[in-house]
Amino acid sequence: MLNKYVIVSVLLNLAVVVAGRAAPFTAFRDGEVFTYRAGFGIFGNAGEIIIRASEGTQNGVGIMSVATDTRTRGFVKALYEYHNSAEVIIETGTGRMLGVKEKGADPRRVTETEIVFDYGAGFARYTDRIRPQQTTELSIPAGNPMDLISALVQTRDWNLKPGDKRDLLVLFGRDFYPLTITAEEYEEVRTPLGVYQTLVLVPRMTKNPKGLFKKGGEIKVWISQDASNLPIKMQLKLNFGAVTLLLCDYKGRAAK
Repeated sequence: MLNKYVIVSVLLNLAVVVAGRAAPFTAFRDGEVFTYRAGFGIFGNAGEIIIRASEGTQNGVGIMSVATDTRTRGFVKALYEYHNSAEVIIETGTGRMLGVKEKGADPRRVTETEIVFDYGAGFARYTDRIRPQQTTELSIPAGNPMDLISALVQTRDWNLKPGDKRDLLVLFGRDFYPLTITAEEYEEVRTPLGVYQTLVLVPRMTKNPKGLFKKGGEIKVWISQDASNLPIKMQLKLNFGAVTLLLCDYKGRAAK
């Protein structure tokens, strides 16, 4: 069961492509830090995910760096130590993902991959430094690449209402998945930071489901319905259980 927890936590760092025209990236604000407590089954504090956002420049272009650190905690860590880190670079003016690096380790598997996007050539170079035979080039479909975490957080600025939908194109590993995010309902959620009124958003693969969606998997995100529009809860559910992330600490825009 612990191995399955690790598989689920790794899924939270996979890439996603948001279909549509180029638009400024607004998912994160400079200096924001989100800390989530991860629970799985009877393990209410099985792990922790910290997401940090910081603005900068790359080759003279404004960018946002979104760094995610995922690791097991407490009793689960004693049984199965896992640590994964990822950094996504997004061009702030267009919302296009320029690259993503990911590195992780557990007692059974070490990973180190990088994806670099070349929009002029129309492909992304996927490099696997541990298993070089898996290195390849991926054709970029129409859309603006974004990582999964940023795509879920980006929904905070969509101002969706129950029944509204948005289409996505998700990249899991080296495969693209067309998804539709549906605003389901309003729901009250209790977190370590307090009680929030939220809107529940659910990405689904409605046509020819594959991967976790073919197996009945489901992803949800709860966006607070106040001025902050914080993603205060996320969940990934599979047939053997669900990993739930609750926001337990938040730091806003860095002081100028």
